[in-house]
Formats: sequence, structure tokens, C-alpha cells
Amino acid sequence: MRKLIAAINMTLDGFCDHTAGIADDELLQHYNELLRNTDTLLYGRITFQLMESYWPAVVINPTGNKPTDEFAVLIDNISKVVFSRTLKEVDWKNATLKNEIIKEEVLKLKHQEGKKHFSRQPGFNCSINATSIN
Repeated sequence: MRKLIAAINMTLDGFCDHTAGIADDELLQHYNELLRNTDTLLYGRITFQLMESYWPAVVINPTGNKPTDEFAVLIDNISKVVFSRTLKEVDWKNATLKNEIIKEEVLKLKHQEGKKHFSRQPGFNCSINATSIN
């Protein structure tokens, strides 16, 4: 069974907000390594829209910063599953929309062959834990 890894950017005082911190080269290199060993990202709507609004543009117009540009390519190419009741469609490359978190669907993903799954949204991670899929 594949692992489901939950990752949350959190400040030392316990604040979780992807827009509050700036990812430096060291943090991006850490996430690049995680993404190299992952084949599916699991997102909720909020973090998905945040990531989709920035990273595809970096693929088209690289920054010149190696860790940043590498992250953009890695995240652009990876499979993404977005769980949202309000989105009607997703346009980002390799993204699939699911209307709700269904325990059996996530378990099916975990039982498929491949690398790890990776989740990057606090609310989504709480929902996964509530369904006992950890």
C-alpha cells in the first residue's frame, strides 16, 4: 500500500497559510525531493486554486532560480486529484476533479502501484483523517 503524506507549511507560532510565507531555496529543494518520489497530489479547492494560479506560468516563463523552476516543472507534470464541491472543472495539466472525499476512492488510490501520494492542504488533511484513511 502506498503512503499518503500530508505536508503543511506552518510558521513557528502555528500559523498555516500558504500565502503568508515565502518559500526559500531550501524549502523548495525539500519539496522537489518529495515530488520526485510522489506520483499523485491530492488537493482541496483552496490550495489547488492557489497553486494553479502561479506555477503553470513559471513553467512558461522560468524565473532563473533553479529550485523554483524545477518545482514548477515537477508540480506541473504530476497527477493532481482535486476534491471540491464547488468547482465545476479544472484546467491545470494532469488534474482530475472529484466532488467529494470518498473513503473507498482514496483507499483505491493507495492500493494502486506507484509512488507516494502527497497532500498539501490543512482542511483536506483533516477530512482524510476524519474518514480514517491515514
